[in-house]
Amino acid sequence: MPSGPVKTKPTRVRWWILTLLFLATTINYMDRIAFGFLVPEIRKDMVMDERTYGYLTSAFEFAYMIGFLLMGKFIDRFGTKIGYAVSIAWWSAAALFHALAQTPLTLGMNRALLGLGEAGNFPAAIKSVAEWFPKKDRAFATGIFNAGSNVASMIGPPLFAVMVLQYGWRGCFLITGALGFLWLAVWLWTYQKPDEHPGVNSAETEYILSGEDGTVEPVIGWLAALRYRETWGFAAGKFLTDPVWRFYSYWLPVYLYDVRGFDMKKVGWVLPFIYLMADFGSVAGGWLSGYFMRRGYDVGRSRKMAMGVCAGCMPLAVTAVMFDNPVTAILLMSLATAAHQGWSANQFTTVSDVFPRPAVASVTGIGGCAGGLGGVIFATLLPGFLIPVVGYKPIFLTFGVFHLTALLLVHLLMRDLKPVRLQENPGVPGS
Repeated sequence: MPSGPVKTKPTRVRWWILTLLFLATTINYMDRIAFGFLVPEIRKDMVMDERTYGYLTSAFEFAYMIGFLLMGKFIDRFGTKIGYAVSIAWWSAAALFHALAQTPLTLGMNRALLGLGEAGNFPAAIKSVAEWFPKKDRAFATGIFNAGSNVASMIGPPLFAVMVLQYGWRGCFLITGALGFLWLAVWLWTYQKPDEHPGVNSAETEYILSGEDGTVEPVIGWLAALRYRETWGFAAGKFLTDPVWRFYSYWLPVYLYDVRGFDMKKVGWVLPFIYLMADFGSVAGGWLSGYFMRRGYDVGRSRKMAMGVCAGCMPLAVTAVMFDNPVTAILLMSLATAAHQGWSANQFTTVSDVFPRPAVASVTGIGGCAGGLGGVIFATLLPGFLIPVVGYKPIFLTFGVFHLTALLLVHLLMRDLKPVRLQENPGVPGS
């Protein structure tokens, strides 16, 4: 009995690309967190009081916020390969320049340069995922590369602790900057679009394009993107939820020291566990929406159901501050970081669900800018004023409803997450 044609198995080049995105995100956060960890050593070479440290942190945050807009547009204009290359070359050079700083002023300038460059990572990575993965796999892929930020937070402090003893704080910045240029060489050597990559067979290309209609869309500018209600939905979600993650990143160690009475050794054990759980949440959240799709739900409902599960965890998670038992508190804090990262994996993916590839980085940049603005307001400025007056509990508890509020806005403004057509007359918020 004659057998039918043998179906060619898809190649797996997309997973190599995803590995590069994961490594880039890890390096991105390694460069970012190095400064906070190395401050005690930097203070031995230059005067840096608490106010100066705040200025330096703000220099990075404001530049990072603006960089999202600039880098997002640049990446859409010149493509993923060139855009990502410029971004990581920029931030790696800025990391190297840290080693040359002699005063807080020059250090602040380097922090701003770092923020501008690092802002390109997520727009480029999201656009890469849109180019290399079908919609049903994008949230899972986003969750994997997004986990690189938590891996950096886990492995960075012990690595810096070893390196600073051998090479000093300047040597640490030289090493992290060099890692970025090493990644850049591999990226330029190996990255191509799927239809141009010599290692991709027709079966993998067909798999990547599954669910696409083949429509070619134009590149759009910021103002044009802002005419779509879906852009505002993504930006509103980022504005409300990014500050929660940044608050945990900036203030959780201080809370553990000042309120829980943890010493440095105990914090050194607790924080890696919390970030490990955040890694789990990032991957699990991305997997969850794919699971719903495999169960027969459409893309929009699957994303929102997964985001709803994550948002629903937050009111419970923030009650950590109500428990005296440290184990219970740490477990609930871990739930908060895991739920946020699961939310983030799906929220980022909504951009490529709704917008065509030429607009993905620009819209991601707009949302990232909104998230940066929210972070400056809710995660740095307001806590700095309020914590000495009201303490941590009201702030933690208030953040418990941010994701649920964001989910409501996403639902209202992004509707069913149906793809938009850029040639059509776009709607405006509230239309």
